[in-house]
Amino acid sequence: MTDRLIRAITADGMVKATAVTTRELTERARQIHKTLPVVTAALGRTLAAASALKSEGASLSIQVRGGGPVGAIVAISDSEGNVRGYAEHPQVDLPLRSDGKLDVGAAVGCDGTLTVIKDLCMKEPYIGSVQLLGGEIAEDIAQYFVESEQIPTACAL
Repeated sequence: MTDRLIRAITADGMVKATAVTTRELTERARQIHKTLPVVTAALGRTLAAASALKSEGASLSIQVRGGGPVGAIVAISDSEGNVRGYAEHPQVDLPLRSDGKLDVGAAVGCDGTLTVIKDLCMKEPYIGSVQLLGGEIAEDIAQYFVESEQIPTACAL
């Protein structure tokens, strides 16, 4: 399956949706950075968010600093749709959660911030930062939109 990005908006403009598949992007990041599974998931989710949130003609950076063993995770997308990123500690390995899923929240941590930097080619970039809720990336992205941009948001990564 090829990576894809699809955007939609209702006729009245009240609801916007973005769907993105980033399996190839995430696999390429795993190969480059030699990440273990839980770090691959955290980095892949952050890369997916950066690719989905990009504004036309702007670059966007997402920085996640949660105090967990992964350390900082950074993803950057440019105005051409290119996305890159890294995790500070790619070799983190944690036991699976009780439901058998990767424990991304524990790897990222929840004692820190998610920061979004939008460079809109103006004098200064827009910088918004929120406290992490749980390190699960998607819920933290949704919280960013609610707190920093006052946009009710649902996010799944």
